[in-house]
Amino acid sequence: MFMENINKSYFGVKVLNNVGISVKRGEIHALLGENGAGKSTLMNILGGVISRDSGTVVFDGNELNHITPKIAQQVGVAFVHQELNLFNDLKVFENIFLNKEIQNKYKKLNKKKMIEECLKLFNNMNIKINPTDYISDIDPSSKQLVEIAKALHSKAKLIIMDEPTTALNSKEIEVLFEIMRNLKLEGTSFIYISHKIPEIFEICNKYTVLRNGLLVSSGDISETNPEDVTKLMVGGNLKNKHYYMKRNENEIVLNADNISGNGFSNVSFKVKKGEVVAFTGLQGSGCSELIESIFGYKPILSGTITLNGKVITKTSIHKSMKNKIALLPRNRKENSIIPTMNLIDNMMISRYCLTNKKQHINEKKEISKYNEMKNKISIKANSYNDLIVSLSGGNQQKVIIGRWLSTDADVYIFDNPTQGIDVGSKDEIYKLMGSLIECGKSVIINTLEIPEIEKISNRCFVLYHGKIVKELSRQDINEETVMLYATNAIKTM
Repeated sequence: MFMENINKSYFGVKVLNNVGISVKRGEIHALLGENGAGKSTLMNILGGVISRDSGTVVFDGNELNHITPKIAQQVGVAFVHQELNLFNDLKVFENIFLNKEIQNKYKKLNKKKMIEECLKLFNNMNIKINPTDYISDIDPSSKQLVEIAKALHSKAKLIIMDEPTTALNSKEIEVLFEIMRNLKLEGTSFIYISHKIPEIFEICNKYTVLRNGLLVSSGDISETNPEDVTKLMVGGNLKNKHYYMKRNENEIVLNADNISGNGFSNVSFKVKKGEVVAFTGLQGSGCSELIESIFGYKPILSGTITLNGKVITKTSIHKSMKNKIALLPRNRKENSIIPTMNLIDNMMISRYCLTNKKQHINEKKEISKYNEMKNKISIKANSYNDLIVSLSGGNQQKVIIGRWLSTDADVYIFDNPTQGIDVGSKDEIYKLMGSLIECGKSVIINTLEIPEIEKISNRCFVLYHGKIVKELSRQDINEETVMLYATNAIKTM
């Protein structure tokens, strides 16, 4: 497959400028670049999601002129999107067989056969998911695996994977990579999009880098290194900075005393003014459930939370917001962005809920606040009136961060804030956390990325099966130590 001289513009703004990529049979090809570089646009053209303005696409020796998703599927292209394309009100097997349903001789759906094939597929993938569960009832990592299973089931010649590991734990990633290696030996090709540079060097053998809609470089992974690839992506040096700030504050802002809820039990910890406290653990460890309960999204069944010396009872989202707690939730597509709203309304909606008692909104004042926030956190957008879905994933995330900054909270909770975010945007988010700490705010972060914890945190709590198994001071935080406690391996040594 090759694409050459691909051009695409939106409203006069060129997002792809004579871009190309070439992928051979049995090749795992990394497509790299920051958010907004043009990666997803290029792949959406190949997948038939959007049309190109000009350029050539050749697949399996045949030129493809007018590509639609159906044509792409027919020729052998499968797409695992970063924003999952699953129907929550359908069952797992129904999602996998959508538009490819198995029928019996009476032209009725053969559900038994489809469920059997699903189980066989999942067994080959070494994963345990019930084919008859509704998508809405399974966790984020299982949803990601179902999306990947859909692509594998199609027996495609080329599989595009856009950030496929963002919701997967280390064991699930190993299984995915093993599947990819086996399919590669059978001749299947992959285009792999990821901001996790170590993954690129583990699984890929070729790379192409885009920046600002231009082709920057392409070559063999074996002939480059992570530092050089990162420089190509960001257009210069991006040093391995640390945003940790040593502070002498002893004032306790938040105190959780022996709290329990769905997914965690008997958890106690304190957060001081002007510090970053990290929580981590494998998928299912209870980290997300814990911080969602602190924010009032899920109930706290026992124990007490004290905020600024005041015991909080009967937590709720609105009560937490009034008590100056903010939560940037995981999975922005399902839990954050309102796709039918424009940028300014997406950003200001939390502030509206807290401060607006009048029926009418002062538009001039809100536009001024939006522009101030846009400049503060470097959002790349045209008009405040544009829909949020018109932005790249990284810029969507910044809009949601702006939503919570506008509430002027005392405690900011970030649940996997850099999921699917490029290295440059990560850097900006770390700087933002640093500026919050400088202002005396407190930050709680839940992340699976250990290097992220090393960069920014003062302390780290490791959870296993819903309990804190270790509190690590800054000097003790490293990948090996965290994983020993996160997997409970420390008890077997």
